[in-house]
Amino acid sequence: MNKLKTTTLLFAMLFFISAKALAQAPEVSKVEPPSWWAKHTINPVRLMLRGKNLQGAKVSVTGAGLRLTGAIKVNANGTYLWADVIIAATAKPGVRSLQVTTPSGTTTAKFEVLPETGSSSRFQGISKDDVIYLIMPDRFANGDTSNDDPVKSKGLLDRAKPRSYHGGDLRGIINRLPYLKDLGVTALWLNPWYDNNDGLNFKEMPEGKPITDYHGYGAIDFYGVEEHFGDLATLKELVDRAHAMGIKIIQDQVANHTGPYHPWVKDMPTPTWYNGTEASHINETWQTWLLKDKYAPPEVLKPVLDGWFINILPDMNQNDVEARRYLIQNTLWWIGVTGLDAVRQDTLPYVPRDFWRDWMTAIKKQYPKVNVVGETYDGDPAQVAFFQGGVKRFDGIDSKIDTEFDFALFYAIRSAFAEGKSIKAIPQMLSHDFLYPNADLLVPFLGLHDMLRFMNEPGATKEGLKLAQTFLLTTRGVPLLYYGDEIAMRGGNDPDNRRDFPGGFAGDEHNAFSEEGRTADEREVFNHLRRVVKLRHELEPLRRGKLVTLGFSDDDYSFARVGDQGAVVVVFNNAKKASQIEIDVTPLKLADGKTLIDRLGVSGEVRVEGGKIKVSLPARSASILQ
Repeated sequence: MNKLKTTTLLFAMLFFISAKALAQAPEVSKVEPPSWWAKHTINPVRLMLRGKNLQGAKVSVTGAGLRLTGAIKVNANGTYLWADVIIAATAKPGVRSLQVTTPSGTTTAKFEVLPETGSSSRFQGISKDDVIYLIMPDRFANGDTSNDDPVKSKGLLDRAKPRSYHGGDLRGIINRLPYLKDLGVTALWLNPWYDNNDGLNFKEMPEGKPITDYHGYGAIDFYGVEEHFGDLATLKELVDRAHAMGIKIIQDQVANHTGPYHPWVKDMPTPTWYNGTEASHINETWQTWLLKDKYAPPEVLKPVLDGWFINILPDMNQNDVEARRYLIQNTLWWIGVTGLDAVRQDTLPYVPRDFWRDWMTAIKKQYPKVNVVGETYDGDPAQVAFFQGGVKRFDGIDSKIDTEFDFALFYAIRSAFAEGKSIKAIPQMLSHDFLYPNADLLVPFLGLHDMLRFMNEPGATKEGLKLAQTFLLTTRGVPLLYYGDEIAMRGGNDPDNRRDFPGGFAGDEHNAFSEEGRTADEREVFNHLRRVVKLRHELEPLRRGKLVTLGFSDDDYSFARVGDQGAVVVVFNNAKKASQIEIDVTPLKLADGKTLIDRLGVSGEVRVEGGKIKVSLPARSASILQ
């Protein structure tokens, strides 16, 4: 009996010891980045492994062409490990195995060496020859109902609720590429495709009710594709199919913050990964004008640079060495793994400018043609100009950001063409172009996903919208269209400005993707925009020509675009009555007797007499004179 008890006790002790050892064995749940390339400008690549029980770990690599360098670093919680891996130039593509060993055991994780990506139709960058089209994937078209889960099964896919998922996806965009090609679009900007929280967001409740992160800005995984939109294979297919049709892809990236449900919130990789913690942090003050104030000390700037958006979105600390390296590598991984052409970067002012300098340097080193459009949401042209690269500012830093959205001009466009106020606001705003290192590459627009739609402005009409579209496609810069504006979609402030595109979803009353499916007003606006886009592609001066102001008043505005292939004169009558506008064209050196033809067919032909032309225009109309 005593012998039996002793044996039983011994087995129990052995079981306890084995269970304890098993519980403490290392675990790896994620490797970031999951893959990389030989002959890359970043070599070694720094891998961040997420898991458990990683204290005291040693790492080894199985597979030819890879070797570890430097010391292994593990955080205090044993949940994150950093290892630098050198990839030999001769390393063949394929999966390698990482062994992570501690005194309690060994686990393995996969890391892949990727083949070189051909660059003939990839990594192109955007230019003045492009027309950009912004798509919010969830609201454009549902091309694959099988990926409506997991949100559908949780009751979070409900088109009747403006802050729920609606079902749009990458397959829906692929299916509508012919529509975009017909419109004349040459580049697509997609709102973030990062993997987002699949449950309700109880942190952000704008109407006192939880919402979903359908918009893509609530990232929980910077290396994952939102499964509700599709997967990485579908994303690559979209890029390839778009490129085959002459359409570029722009990724929306967010380096400033993560979503409130990112795993880092509860377990930061480093103590300074975020600026503050969920329990103790600064609330964002939005006083971005301070950043261009050379008299403002760092203490005054801290709420702007370190604050959490709406007191909810965790603010990344780009001054943390590991966080900075992580963000830079993440950008390069997405470009390389998909073959995309440009990046739209969210909220430029809220990130230290030296980070943008280092981030841009890394992009240009690996992908010289890939460029970046930054967001500085401000109506002050000096504020927008401060963040465009090309010159060192008073802080001694050149951000190197290629270009930005022209928010300053946006407000003038809305005032003149939507509200019907003085059109003189347009040339007045353009007179600030001297502030920019490169105004010709700015991205003007009529609307975005963050403000009410053009047609919801007080006094907006389809005639005003057509005028705005004509101006957008003929002024300097790279024009941007917001999905639905080509059919005069309405929508108030967020989220009403993110309505579903009609025809993109089962059960829609009409299909605006087809000519016959559009209403009369939709057809009129669409056909006008398509015609002006076509003229922009046809007439070199409208894309690359120098902008020359010819005349203006409160009701009319005329300018020319002068390029290698001649001059094009654009004339606007913003008044509510017909008008004959006399324009001095002597700056264009047009000989008397020269005939100009209106390519829009509104004013017919005009003749140069005494260095002037007279253009007769109906109320709220425009001419493009070649």
